[in-house]
Amino acid sequence: MLKILGRTSSMNVRKVLWTLDELGLAYDREDWGMGYTPTDRPEFLALNPNGLVPVLIDDQGPLWESNTICRYLAHRHGGGALLPADPRGRARVEQWMDWQATELNGTWRFAFLALARKTPGFDDPARIEASAAAWNKAMGILERQLETTGAYAAGETFSLADVVLGLSTHRWVATPIDHADLPAVRAYYDRLRERGAFLPHALVSVP
Repeated sequence: MLKILGRTSSMNVRKVLWTLDELGLAYDREDWGMGYTPTDRPEFLALNPNGLVPVLIDDQGPLWESNTICRYLAHRHGGGALLPADPRGRARVEQWMDWQATELNGTWRFAFLALARKTPGFDDPARIEASAAAWNKAMGILERQLETTGAYAAGETFSLADVVLGLSTHRWVATPIDHADLPAVRAYYDRLRERGAFLPHALVSVP
């Protein structure tokens, strides 16, 4: 049995849960992290020395980093359904997964923590505005990619790239900023909402 350690209010945890559901895999989940069992406990740090969720535990032991966990699950259990076997196809999926982690995530942090999470200390109007502008600019990159593919982030078919970018898109839609006019992104979001495995992990109230 697969086990996931992490709270469902974490988008990174929800990436893994969505992947598991797309693959039809059964799992157990334990709440760890903010508001639950602290991740600085020795037993958790023995599994992930960074003290962050999620952690996957299976018959091979523990694994951390959400995008890596998603890749592992798709490679081991997906049969090419979410992550292509051919090197070029896989690279197209992984480049958008990496873009989400290294480029997109850094843009929204201040605006999201200020406007959605109401985190103390994140109340500088200029920084909120700058973060929102950077976020919209990054989403514009996704807009142009979706205009090219006409469907999903890495091409015509749904992939792991859409798991990580789908939840990021949900966060953009749900956070009260002045949104750029991105019709391809909006159509993409509507397309994702038709997937049965997406809605349980969108969590509109806690984006």
